[in-house]
Amino acid sequence: MMDGSIPAENGSVSSDRDGSALIFLGTGCSSAVPNAMCLIQQSDSPCYVCSQSLSIPPERNPNYRGNTSLLIDYCQSDGKHKYIQIDVGKTFREQVLRWFTLHKIPQVDSIILTHEHADAVLGLDDIRSVQPFSPTNDIDPTPIFVSQYAMDSLAVKFPYLVQKKLKEGQEVRRVAQLDWRIIEENCEKPFVASGLSFTPLPVMHGEDYVCLGFLFGEKSRVAYISDVSRFPPNTEYAISKSGGGQLDLLILDTLYKTGSHNTHLCFPQTLDTIKRLSPKRALLIGMTHEFDHHKDNEFLEEWSKREGISVKLAHDGLRVPIDL
Repeated sequence: MMDGSIPAENGSVSSDRDGSALIFLGTGCSSAVPNAMCLIQQSDSPCYVCSQSLSIPPERNPNYRGNTSLLIDYCQSDGKHKYIQIDVGKTFREQVLRWFTLHKIPQVDSIILTHEHADAVLGLDDIRSVQPFSPTNDIDPTPIFVSQYAMDSLAVKFPYLVQKKLKEGQEVRRVAQLDWRIIEENCEKPFVASGLSFTPLPVMHGEDYVCLGFLFGEKSRVAYISDVSRFPPNTEYAISKSGGGQLDLLILDTLYKTGSHNTHLCFPQTLDTIKRLSPKRALLIGMTHEFDHHKDNEFLEEWSKREGISVKLAHDGLRVPIDL
């Protein structure tokens, strides 16, 4: 597997299409991978991870990473599928073209935002590309769940997406139609999106900023936490084996391989957090170009055997069947 290709069981379309699944649309940091500077200012010792993007197609390269984003393919009790998107970042359109087509995702039924930073929201304009066409915007809006803080910020960033009525003399222009719904930054205040219940998991994304993760799933307990530097006690309790109950799957932030960072967990802190929370399984997201998918998963395979918790780096396009 040293050519950088994605293993068939992870990169190809699974034959198990009847149940629910998690599809990793993006697993990279805000600047994504490859890092542009590694390609436009190449040195005598080029970056191995980033230089792969010049020779290996993204669909075969697990080191090609878009902005962190998850699509939940939720199979309801009646067999109907609902598609719930967590975060809509700068690389959203590319993710639609690459992974919606591969995994046969026909639409987005609801959207949940972790926070309002660029890598989580700057694809919102392109939501219209996955909505029915109407030159007069005469379509049902897509529910979008956000905190009040994020809502206030998005009203400034995207006033035309928030505006309810046209001003006098204003022309109709086709834009994404969104039904904005406020959620609380509180573990005790769950909400329902497309039939699936979510519990907000407030975490610190730097000491001056609250970001949301989410706990979901009744048959399998899944926590998705993409941007975190520290866990408040109530949030940690809700997702720890010794507190609210063991997670079946923890999807967790890890930015750099070494050291620490003021707004994200890095690899050493991520592994310490996993040992502390003790989920059955963990998949890591948010990686920079410091991570090499194959080599670091080899390290994690040994770590997992030693610690008794399965941990791997996720990759863009990964589909994980799961009973929700």
